[in-house]
Amino acid sequence: MNGVLQLQHNRTLIDFSDDRFRSAQEHFRTYSYLKLPGFVEASLLSQLLDVLDRTPFYERVHPGIGTEICASPGPATGALELMMNDVALQAFVSDLTGCGPIGCYEGRIYRLNPADGHYDSWHSDVGQDRLLAVSVNLCRNPFEGGRLQIRRADADEILAEVDNPTPGDAVMFLVDPSMRHRVASVTGLHPRTAWAGWFRSAPRFADLLHERLAS
Repeated sequence: MNGVLQLQHNRTLIDFSDDRFRSAQEHFRTYSYLKLPGFVEASLLSQLLDVLDRTPFYERVHPGIGTEICASPGPATGALELMMNDVALQAFVSDLTGCGPIGCYEGRIYRLNPADGHYDSWHSDVGQDRLLAVSVNLCRNPFEGGRLQIRRADADEILAEVDNPTPGDAVMFLVDPSMRHRVASVTGLHPRTAWAGWFRSAPRFADLLHERLAS
């Protein structure tokens, strides 16, 4: 994809010619995913990684799916969630993927550490009005393994194996009952850290914030 979709400190940069936009649409329609190089601008990424170095993580278990550690809510998660709820970004993503209107984005920062036996298994992410999933590489050091794998729910054949080794790059993929995905085993010395979450059709972001304040 040669167009630019990038989170910056004070805006979302969107720069696609008509031809590049149509090419990206066709790729997503055919393969159900899209790579987004340079999704987080370099200086913003540097700031986020510095904040992450000071952020505590806690163990999290997804019953029947896997284990990981998650970053405690704080400046990094808050900033990313705010930027991902930019209405210009969401309108562009909706047009690009054909997913329909987007109400909000909600996500987390998580880490798979091979030394701790963290793992992921096949699942769908379906539920809570989720339309699309997005994973952004937030690693300081190169990790090994950890490819995103995608297949149909009714078949074992893997349709796509997507490497995302570059910090700041992202992968966006379809959430649908007919599809399954997982992150393959992370190996080597360094963990895989990502900002991951979902564009949802509902609620609106303002309503999501009100729900949290009321809980």
